[in-house]
Amino acid sequence: MFTCTHCDGQQLKWAGRCGECGSWGTLVEEGEVVVKKGTKSGTKAPATIVSADTPLKSVAHVSTGIAELDRVLGGGVVPGSVILLSGEPGIGKSTLISQIMGDHAGSPVRSILISSGEESPAQIQMRLDRLGIPRTNVQMIQETTVESIATAVEGGYAGPPVHSMVIVDSIQTASTLEVEGLPGSPSQVRASAAKLVELAKRTNTPIIIVGQVTKDGSVAGPKMLEHLVDVVLSLEGDASHAYRLLRAIKNRFGSTNEVGIFEMTGDGLQNVEDPSKRFLSERLAGPGSVVTCVMEGNRPLLVEVQALVDKTSFGYPVRRAVGFDLNRLQLLIAIANRHGNVGLDQSDVYVNVVGGIELTEPAADLAVIAAIISAKKNTAFADAVVMGEVGLSGEVRSVPFMDRRVREAERFGMKKVVSPKEIKHVKDL
Repeated sequence: MFTCTHCDGQQLKWAGRCGECGSWGTLVEEGEVVVKKGTKSGTKAPATIVSADTPLKSVAHVSTGIAELDRVLGGGVVPGSVILLSGEPGIGKSTLISQIMGDHAGSPVRSILISSGEESPAQIQMRLDRLGIPRTNVQMIQETTVESIATAVEGGYAGPPVHSMVIVDSIQTASTLEVEGLPGSPSQVRASAAKLVELAKRTNTPIIIVGQVTKDGSVAGPKMLEHLVDVVLSLEGDASHAYRLLRAIKNRFGSTNEVGIFEMTGDGLQNVEDPSKRFLSERLAGPGSVVTCVMEGNRPLLVEVQALVDKTSFGYPVRRAVGFDLNRLQLLIAIANRHGNVGLDQSDVYVNVVGGIELTEPAADLAVIAAIISAKKNTAFADAVVMGEVGLSGEVRSVPFMDRRVREAERFGMKKVVSPKEIKHVKDL
């Protein structure tokens, strides 16, 4: 049996392309489940039924000591929860979990247990020392089997867990003895994650699982992995920039509309308390520079959009974008050229979003067109915030949370707001 690592679809024979989602090179052969000796396949233990009227102990969030992380989690970590932390290599996942260990390590009773299949204990100590994080109550095991991790978590106590948190780095290196196959295979990732979830619920110990991502940004492994855990966090950003965005893709204990913003420094990830001020601190207002306000979760952010328009040196004009979808850019250029009479047929157009931020919200459409027009006509949008969605006919459409965007612009000292209320069509820019 072959399983697609992208959509979790199954096929009897290997093929270069998945028959379910159409992805290429994602089919991996599954391992067979090994039934333990002394157990009968298909037998089930009697279920424990709990009435909804039975008073249960309330579960409260426990602060991690990191303000932006608590914001994304909805107040902190919930005991017995399983958190999947994903991100590209080198984005700062290990730094973040190291700082989590430091903030928990101050308790004289509780401790952090980290199981790493990617780093040795000496390497973990080296990173903690580099970040200035105390390691008094940090315990480390270099194990890759879930059974060994469970023994370390459960062994040696007859009461509440002695660890305040367990970290598994990473799920792609973990395996279980009950399933055949190499670590990282879909069957191993699925089975290992399921056992870790069961361990967290049984011991009421929160577990953070670190997961790698594929080229398209999804978690490497079966899609079922995201459904098994309670919280899915994605650490995003450009490795060449200092800013990192922590986004909640799934959260059973809080809102998925919260985004945490960090700055990568030599001392680790630092909370960014006023992101708009940081993003615009080095702005030089002039032609081709436009400020827009986007919503990252429930937080309005002022971001600078830059555009450069130059005469093409070749027969076909060049379009390039950093921090903005290239297909969307080409669409907006066509709208500006057709309905705004800008004249971009023989011009190269380059668009850049400052700070390494990725703009995906349609509210930035008008700002991108305004930046292109500003660069083309050598005019400036000084002390103005531009926001609005642009349709194919050139009409400017309203965007949600306009009052919050306007308040953020006023707080930063912007004197003018260019929105669908003032601009009805791109030709009015």
